[in-house]
Parts: sequence; structure tokens; C-alpha cells
Amino acid sequence: MKIAVICSNGKQGKLIVKEALGRGLDVTAIARSENKSLAKKFIKKDLFDLTKNDIKGFDILVDAFGAWTEKTLPMHTTSLMHLCDLVSNSNIRLLVVGGAGSLYTDSSHKIQLVDTPDFPDAFKPLAKNMADSLIELRKRSDVNWTYISPAADFQADGKRTGTYALAGEELTLNSNSESFISYSDYAIAFIDEVINNKHNKERISVFSK
Repeated sequence: MKIAVICSNGKQGKLIVKEALGRGLDVTAIARSENKSLAKKFIKKDLFDLTKNDIKGFDILVDAFGAWTEKTLPMHTTSLMHLCDLVSNSNIRLLVVGGAGSLYTDSSHKIQLVDTPDFPDAFKPLAKNMADSLIELRKRSDVNWTYISPAADFQADGKRTGTYALAGEELTLNSNSESFISYSDYAIAFIDEVINNKHNKERISVFSK
């Protein structure tokens, strides 16, 4: 299985590369600056400059893009749509490192986490832009996509426990009424989906037990 990890220099991108290599996958890292991941295969190119020829031959395209400034936040949608166009009507699967803000608070699917009173104001612009990108992704019937949301507390430096639980569109709490997961455990869940391909054209979520 050949996998390309876009934005492989980010914290989550590097961990997904590491996890994929540990499972014996053929991994190519893609970033616009020098390779900072463990992948020996590397394409130095900006996401928006990627062409169909660049990604030809891969089975999986991983979108680990992240933007944080007010000016670049809309790129969550524009970058994702560019990648969708590259894999449109092909057998290449697109797996997206998603956000938690778009998870629903209950089965009625009327209120998203980002719209609840306790959601931090500082993260609302990011969450809303990522939610917008998911809306656009759902429209792409021409793409074999999977969007993977983390738990509400996404811990960059959290421990790798090697365990996790899967959920769907709703925010799900563990037995201690908590919603958290480390970047490392998220990477495990992500590569499991890469390998098992059980949620095509679905958004799933992952949290620590």
C-alpha cells in the first residue's frame, strides 16, 4: 500500500508518517520545506502546486493540512477541494485529519460542539472553518473520502497508550465522562482506517477509552 502524507512536517503529519512506516506501508512525505519526517521518500512541493501526476500511483492521500491565522483559515476548504479535484473519479482514497468542533452534541444533529456555550472563543474561527470544509467534502460523491475527527481535547504531547475507541458524528465521552485523545493514539486510529477501509465517504471520530 502506497501512502502520501501531505503537510508531513506538522506534528500530526509526522506522527502519521511514523505510524505508517511502523506498519510497513510505503510512505512518501510531502511538504513545502525540507523533510522533517522519518520518511525516506519525499516530495518538496506546496499543497496547492500538487498535480494529478504528482499523486499518480498512490493508494492513499493523507491530508494533514492545518492553518491557524485569520488570513489562512479559509484554506482549510480551498486546500481540501484542491485535493478532491486531484483524486476525483479515481481509486485513490483521501483521508482527512479533521476537527472536533463539527461533532454534534447529540443524535438530533442540530447543535455542533463549536456552537455550545463552553467552547473556547479562541478556537471558534478555526473550528468553523474546518466545519465548512467538511460541508464541502460531503458534497463530493466523486471522491473516496474519510474524515476523522479527534476528541474534544486533542493533546499534542499526550502519551501513546496504544488504545482508542471509535465513534461517529456525535461527540462521545469515555467511562469517566471525558473526551480526549493524544496525537499519537489518533495516528494509530488513522492508520487503522487507512489499512482497513471501513468508513468510505463517512466522518468518524476517535477518543481515548
